[in-house]
Amino acid sequence: MYGQSPTRAVLFLLGVQLTALWPVAAVEIYTPRVLEAVNGTDVWLKCTFSSFAPVGDALTVTWNFRPRDGGPEQFVFYYHVDPFKPMSGRFKDRVVWDGNPERYDVSILLWKLQFDDNGTYTCQVKNPPDVDGLIGEIQLSVVQTVRFSEIHFLALAIVIVVVLFQHFRKKRRAERAHKVLNQEKKAAVSLEYTD
Repeated sequence: MYGQSPTRAVLFLLGVQLTALWPVAAVEIYTPRVLEAVNGTDVWLKCTFSSFAPVGDALTVTWNFRPRDGGPEQFVFYYHVDPFKPMSGRFKDRVVWDGNPERYDVSILLWKLQFDDNGTYTCQVKNPPDVDGLIGEIQLSVVQTVRFSEIHFLALAIVIVVVLFQHFRKKRRAERAHKVLNQEKKAAVSLEYTD
């Protein structure tokens, strides 16, 4: 740079400054990261994104799968203006587009889960000029039955509290009614003796 014209040096510095001020164009992907679903059921693989550029016809979405036990990455789904389902392989007739790009949603629905569907599902979105960014990942575990989560415990606790509350409320009402009935009987007996 030394020995060059001052005009060239100024243009170079101006270019560096403008590049630093220009926003970085990168797509950001949002997924649940970890998901558990029961064998034989359907699962929604949610993937949303944000982009500096408006969504247009250049948007592409690629879903792939890496088996948990190893093996090559496999194609799951592709979207570019229209959804393209796999024509062969493990996901043929088992995956459907459930996204809405205008709402920044590029989710898919996977039908009839099998144990060999365990693995990592990747969601890659390119929205030119935003083509860089991390790929979204979902670790899917297909299980025989869903584990009892904190939400299930909370729901069970609420049901138990409501049932106990109703039981004790009925018991209290019955005790009051019995007490009133006993007082009425005593009053009736005492009236008989006074007559």
